[in-house]
Amino acid sequence: MPRAIWSGSVSFGLVNVPIKLVTATSPKDVRFHQLHDVDGARINQKRVCSKDGEEVDYAHIVKGYDLGGGRYVVIDPEELRGIDPAASRTIDIEEFVDLVDIDPIYFENSYYLVPDNRAEKAYALLVEAMTETGKVALGRFVLRTKQYLVTLRPKDGVLVLSTMLFSDEVIDSGDLEVPTADETRPSSRELAMAQQLVESLSAEFDPSKYRDTYREQVQDLIEKKAEGQEIAEVPEPAAAAPVVDLMAALEASLAAARAGKDGKDGEDAEAKESEGGRKKPARRRASA
Repeated sequence: MPRAIWSGSVSFGLVNVPIKLVTATSPKDVRFHQLHDVDGARINQKRVCSKDGEEVDYAHIVKGYDLGGGRYVVIDPEELRGIDPAASRTIDIEEFVDLVDIDPIYFENSYYLVPDNRAEKAYALLVEAMTETGKVALGRFVLRTKQYLVTLRPKDGVLVLSTMLFSDEVIDSGDLEVPTADETRPSSRELAMAQQLVESLSAEFDPSKYRDTYREQVQDLIEKKAEGQEIAEVPEPAAAAPVVDLMAALEASLAAARAGKDGKDGEDAEAKESEGGRKKPARRRASA
């Protein structure tokens, strides 16, 4: 099991459930270092004063908030410590809501909550109650001096904690200049075709079907170059042509989607037949 990064308890009503917080995700980004192209040595970053060009020791660096126009307010670390949120060891559930009422745009990072100190029964009770009612919990907790708004939801018998953005951190979509269907007036036929296309491409979500193909290609490139292989130049992808005839594009897309689905259904049927539907060879009759 991953190492716990926080421990405390979940509190709802007068019930406290001791828990540990562990990571639920493991990003697989390919990271590069900056190197000197002449000798291949690592590049070091230096803190340099923009006024005199001299390197500045870390002991002489302070935090400043930009007011604009070259003006800054300098804040001392002690001043920040004085208003740090209290490092409570409790996740206080404030209310329960329906998950569908929370727009995914509010979610940030996810963690698993696992029971601690023989809290299995109370933990399982909370998970089951939330599963049966279809509710998720909203609460707050402090991690590394930062206060977070969080949701707790059950997933396969485990509580998942997701940190969330506050409402003033999400840009209102009403501020965007996006044309609506009322303004663009699509025809009823165009709308029907678009709906059919959506239906033909609909499927149950299976995360294992999706891979980071770009990361795989980068890893493959790295391995080939490490082995000294010559890398052929890849041509630039052609730019997508603008849609001139929307109806024709919808009809072509729907035909392609149906053809792809029929092909997949055929492959699935063949796979099932090869796995469990093989005919047994007929017995030969004994000759008289």
